[in-house]
This record gives sequence, structure tokens and C-alpha cells, in this order.
Amino acid sequence: MSSRNILITGTSRGIGLSLAEHFLAQGDRVIGVSRSSPDLNHDNYIHFNADVADEAAVQQIFIQIKKQHSHLDVLINNAGIAKMNAFALTPFSNVKQIMDINFLATFLFCQKAINLLRKSSNPRIINLTTVAVPLNLAGEAAYAASKSAVESLTRIIAKELGSFNITCNAIGPSPIKTQLISGVSTDKIDKLLQQQAIQKMAVVEDVLNIVDFYVNPKSHMVTGQVLYLGGIS
Repeated sequence: MSSRNILITGTSRGIGLSLAEHFLAQGDRVIGVSRSSPDLNHDNYIHFNADVADEAAVQQIFIQIKKQHSHLDVLINNAGIAKMNAFALTPFSNVKQIMDINFLATFLFCQKAINLLRKSSNPRIINLTTVAVPLNLAGEAAYAASKSAVESLTRIIAKELGSFNITCNAIGPSPIKTQLISGVSTDKIDKLLQQQAIQKMAVVEDVLNIVDFYVNPKSHMVTGQVLYLGGIS
């Protein structure tokens, strides 16, 4: 299989960094975007330091990508933030920041990537969501709402871009030990896990497995899907 051009947001740490390393190990070219640079030095990796919700900055990123690459094969919208708080006590500034990074940035990157993805023989969009959506987790109203919007966007994009052979799917990880949930108490994590069919923490490799399935050329008929880890329905 020839090397692919893969754009990943939120590559400074956690799942995003693991995704970058995963694809680089397969011989792909990876373009990462996040506020800070990851501890990653590889000839096939280039990084843009930017706010993923800044339209002007994102526009400049795509101008640079177009100059350096003829096309994009895969876009993975991984960048995201979560701030747990009771609905009545959630500051509006937190809600706006969560919506900007989790939903608006995903919208923006999907829209800007269309022309470059159309030039690929196997174009893919993968968005990250969360089990907090189907579980309606208390304390995560803004976070779950932002990811619910991502899921709706995923399904609609799948319909609108299907004629270009661009598939668009989402992955909803169950809790993984990353910085995203570092502030969540063990008790709350345990209660969440009890609602899953598989009552244990996920690992990054579980996400990588689904990503590999989505980007596989044989998955060309799989689109508009949201796959939750852990047995959530």
C-alpha cells in the first residue's frame, strides 16, 4: 500500500499523538495540528501550531498543505476538551470554549478539507465523539452536547459527500487514561464503566483498531456510522 497523507488535529498528546505515531510507523505522511508541538521527531511528520477553532489560522494551514501535497487521504478530527461541572454551575465561557474546539473546529476542518480529499482514491473523515452522549452523563452537559453535534454533523456529511466517495464516520471511546479525564474522580469513572457491557477502561489501541477499519479501502461502503467502545447502545 502506498503512503497516505493524513491530517490529525490534537496531536500534542494522548490519542492524537498515538494516532500520529501509528500512521508514521506504517510509512504514511502525517500533518499534525495543535496549540503546542508534540515530542515527535520524524521525517514524515510536519506540525502546525494553531488554535483549531481559528478560521483564519486553519485557512492558512490548508493553503500550506495544498502547496506541499496534491491531496489528503484521511482527516481525523481528534482535538477536544472536556470540563465537568453541574449544569447550573457551568460558566458560559466554558460552554463556548467547548463548543468552539469540539464542534466548530470539526466543522471547519471537514469543510476546508473537502477539495483535497476529493483528489484521493480512498478519502476518509473520522471524527471523535464520546460515550458521554448516549449515557447522558451528569456533569457533562456542554461536553456531551458538543459531541452530539459532532455526531449529527458526521451523519449529514456522510450523505452530502458520499457522491465524492468520501466516507465520514465517528468513534466514541469509553474512558481511556489520558489528560482529558485526568480531573475525573475514580468513583465517577467506575460508575460510568458499570453502564458498559464491557466494564473496563479502554486503551488507545482500541481506538487505533477502529481507525484502521474505517480507513481500510475495503470499508468504502461504511459511512455515517458512530461506533462506541465498551458496548454502549
